[in-house]
Amino acid sequence: MKALLIIDMLNDFIKPDGVLYCGKKAEEIIPEIIKLKNEFKEKNFPIIYLCDAHEPQDEEFSSFPPHCIKGTKGAEIINELSPEEEDFIIYKTRFSGFYKTDLETLLKKLNIKELYLTGVCTSICIMDTAADAFYRGFKIKIPVKAVADFDEEFHKFALKRLEKIYKAELIY
Repeated sequence: MKALLIIDMLNDFIKPDGVLYCGKKAEEIIPEIIKLKNEFKEKNFPIIYLCDAHEPQDEEFSSFPPHCIKGTKGAEIINELSPEEEDFIIYKTRFSGFYKTDLETLLKKLNIKELYLTGVCTSICIMDTAADAFYRGFKIKIPVKAVADFDEEFHKFALKRLEKIYKAELIY
């Protein structure tokens, strides 16, 4: 069984007025994620949103400006990808969707073996989530048109690393 992970498609990353706007490339992946979401829904495969949700004094803010603070507009999933009732939402405070969350428990409960990772940023949250998925024995697929980064060089490097190190299948 497979699941679609939609990672950090939040106002602070995707909208031009967001605190950590990832750029036009991030906006351009929205239609591809919608397409994948619809395909997964048609086959009754789970959709799981991984969402940054920080406390105001989060230690991550020593590296990045305060963003995706719980309860703010910036921490909300963009309207174009609003979750449906049967979708799952996992809130995270670090780059990996597995770090101190119930993601692994949920995936085991749903008997998921294969993960399709989409969203932002390829070189940060996508790669760290993929690394933790790899260490836990999940098969990883990356639909390349459904991931983006604020830095094109980092994006390209991350895709190479995901493929070579974490055995992710890149889908073009």
